[in-house]
Amino acid sequence: MSAKDAPPPLPEPLPVAVADSHTHLDMQSGTVEEALTKAGLVGVETVVQVGCDLKGSHWAAETAARYANVHAAVALHPNEAPRIVLGDPGGEGPRGRGREAGGDAALDDALAEIDRLAALDHVKAVGETGLDHFRTGPEGRQAQERSFRAHIEIAKRHGKALVIHDREAHDDVLRVLAEEGAPERTVFHCYSGDADMARICAEHGYYMSFAGNVTFKNAQPLRDALAVAPLELVLVETDAPFLTPAPYRGRPNAPYLVPITVRAMAAVRGIGEEAMATAIAENTARAFDY
Repeated sequence: MSAKDAPPPLPEPLPVAVADSHTHLDMQSGTVEEALTKAGLVGVETVVQVGCDLKGSHWAAETAARYANVHAAVALHPNEAPRIVLGDPGGEGPRGRGREAGGDAALDDALAEIDRLAALDHVKAVGETGLDHFRTGPEGRQAQERSFRAHIEIAKRHGKALVIHDREAHDDVLRVLAEEGAPERTVFHCYSGDADMARICAEHGYYMSFAGNVTFKNAQPLRDALAVAPLELVLVETDAPFLTPAPYRGRPNAPYLVPITVRAMAAVRGIGEEAMATAIAENTARAFDY
């Protein structure tokens, strides 16, 4: 195994246990038990496992049912909705043959299954949903927005948190939330806006979850946003296996690396890591109602 593929070493444990508010254990190497044990050694005692399609959402719900310190979020990722409606000939459908177009009826069926999963007690959130103008072009945006609106309704009806994926779509995400009426608890996963957007989120009481990219050299706008976000609305996440914090960028990410990001966040806020971790722990429990 080359150095760039090797897992980073365990960081120093946090003085207060926190939660990884957004991770994908099903995309990481090793077992769930190994990931949770390793995370627990450094003070990351709770994780929110996030589904991106029907298979992943079922897996998230089943995993949360087995482990008390795993909570599930279920959804169709913003890029999943256009694939269902329009098809994805070059994509990763069954047995690598791509996915045939299913139309609106197929999307409705998939949304009905997300609705069923969202009713389960151990499913604490509906997400990640939202809009992605980076990977989905204009031809897929109608399906994407229709799916987003449906997820908002599902979250509100079941009293669950809404977890938002917002990639290069800030204005449209905020518009749809305003038009539909956001759930009481709304989380911007892997917050990617600037300080001005953070102020808008704060006005609406939206939680902002910061990932390892807040440590990247070119991420000053993210640090500016973190600096103005109300402390009671700030969460931390890995989005593992993606967005590994510096100095391990490019290597596999996992929940046990949360302390690196927490310490970077504390430095941006000018507070101690214990104060930062305490706020994050309280905020995450409140956001996901556990």
